[in-house]
Amino acid sequence: MRYALGVEYDGSEFKGWQQLGESGCASVQATLQDALSSVADAPIHVVCAGRTDAGVHGECQVVHFDSEVARTPRGWMLGTTTRLPPSVCVRWCVPVDEEFNARFSARARRYRYRLMNRQVRPALYRQTLSWERRPLDADAMHRAAQALLGENDFSSFRSAQCQALHARRELQAISVRRHGEVVEVEVQANAFLHHMVRNIVGSLLMVGAGEKPESWIADVLAARDRNQAGPTAPPQGLVFVGPLYPEHWQLPAEVTL
Repeated sequence: MRYALGVEYDGSEFKGWQQLGESGCASVQATLQDALSSVADAPIHVVCAGRTDAGVHGECQVVHFDSEVARTPRGWMLGTTTRLPPSVCVRWCVPVDEEFNARFSARARRYRYRLMNRQVRPALYRQTLSWERRPLDADAMHRAAQALLGENDFSSFRSAQCQALHARRELQAISVRRHGEVVEVEVQANAFLHHMVRNIVGSLLMVGAGEKPESWIADVLAARDRNQAGPTAPPQGLVFVGPLYPEHWQLPAEVTL
């Protein structure tokens, strides 16, 4: 049987989804696989919808795995969660067709970046909030971000360590909104490059702080040069909201187009 899981995790204590940890810090993938293997009493390997970097969180990461062991979806969900650290849980488990692939069946992926915008750093929710002391114009950031929509070469927002074969991605939606002292950036694309969201946010912060005009974001995109963009925003404000799949896979509504 093939199963799909919805996985939630706080990435603060991990060295990323897949990267091998250092100084006792494991990857999210290895931690999840160990728990699943314990439930199955056999080795389990998972495939994820999208890898996250060290310190980045997952609201509903989707993975799939195969197992010949007879367990109910509830058994997989609860049995695995009881074997996971408090920072990781399995939110749901759904049997899927053997042709389903968590990575290749996804049609879109969504990220959310949140930061506290005030003079004093946050004490509460500091694991999931970044911080910017300079006053930010969220409306200007939103207007500037619209230049990124569509299928483009995002080389300017791609890290030097990115292993993707090319930099063309379709950015389907992006918004910047202020909620009191919190500024929130939401992005949806067919796929993302390494550090792409954090590099976009880092550049938008320069617009929001008045260092660059709104038109600068379009210029950076056209340059196709990482040196022309802003700095990489810190990881703790970034959450992988989750992928989106066609309706025929019959997954929960939160990951269905």
